[in-house]
Amino acid sequence: MTPMALDLGLDADQREIEDLFKGFFEKESSSAVVRQAEPLGFDLPLWHKVCEIGAAEMGMREAEGDAGRFCNLVLACEALGRCVAPVPLVEHLVASRLSPSDDLRDGSRIATIALRSADGDGLWRFVPAGAVADTVIGLDGEELVAVTSPPPHRAPSNLASAPMADRSALAGDRVVVGTRADFERAVDHWKLLLAASLVGISARAEQIALNYVMERKAFGRPIGAFQAIQHGLADFPGWIDGARTLVHKAAWATDQRDDEEARGGTREDSTLAIDDHDFEIQDPRVLTSMAFSFAAESAREVTDRALHYHGSYGFSLEYDIQLYHRRARGWPLQLGDPASERSRIADLIWPREAS
Repeated sequence: MTPMALDLGLDADQREIEDLFKGFFEKESSSAVVRQAEPLGFDLPLWHKVCEIGAAEMGMREAEGDAGRFCNLVLACEALGRCVAPVPLVEHLVASRLSPSDDLRDGSRIATIALRSADGDGLWRFVPAGAVADTVIGLDGEELVAVTSPPPHRAPSNLASAPMADRSALAGDRVVVGTRADFERAVDHWKLLLAASLVGISARAEQIALNYVMERKAFGRPIGAFQAIQHGLADFPGWIDGARTLVHKAAWATDQRDDEEARGGTREDSTLAIDDHDFEIQDPRVLTSMAFSFAAESAREVTDRALHYHGSYGFSLEYDIQLYHRRARGWPLQLGDPASERSRIADLIWPREAS
């Protein structure tokens, strides 16, 4: 397969999208708003404002222009992560691609995706945004179904104050919207957009750490003047920019696959020729797992080090870094251990022989 041209630079339209969402969340999702939304982790007035700027409908395939392309969606989700905004935008964008309707378009009904199949009791366990979503889309057997029922508006206590909840696959208005293959692709979409949010968390944690080490003084000097601190901070750009690059490449590959399928064609999932020392991956599944795994690891490392530089203040609720530290760990755990993605990457690149 001939590799397609890849340019991860943002064009003028993408920069407008990036500026729009960064400005919006900076203004509307202050740390005070985030704190007030705890422990549920959902702010309804903020969600209404998100819908007013048209964010809720961006995930729909027929979104106006190119707004629904993943290269644009990751920009919105990174901005969300920068402010750890207490709204289920990631989940709604993923779910609305599977079951587009007018009330999902305007955000009057919140939708989410169950990341695990229904169990023997007909329950989807630990559904992201399950505590506040009106419609849950998930796998029941081999069918992908959308079930609409009143949300519980309560969540089990969790590190990230995430509005997760168990939801029934049987109770409520139920409609079949796809197959297992559609479900697996939707889970990949969730991983990709969550990875973008984790990049945003890392970027803001870096900013918080830099501000603190330049203000906090020891022995008459800012602690940022000490080499031990500087050496630690020097790792941040590699983690953050590396994760962002993987996210954008995965978004690009996903859009390329969608474009090819829209034209009625098919495309190879990857280019891999290790014997010739040529290792070029274009499979959106592989790239998405890489992005999710590395973004989760990077967010964990950056927020851990940033909190460490705050000393005991980092554990105080009045300091913002703990908001990012908790979500950097809790958000990925809604799917499971991010480290397990490495096994999936290996299986996708080197499929195991059938026993």
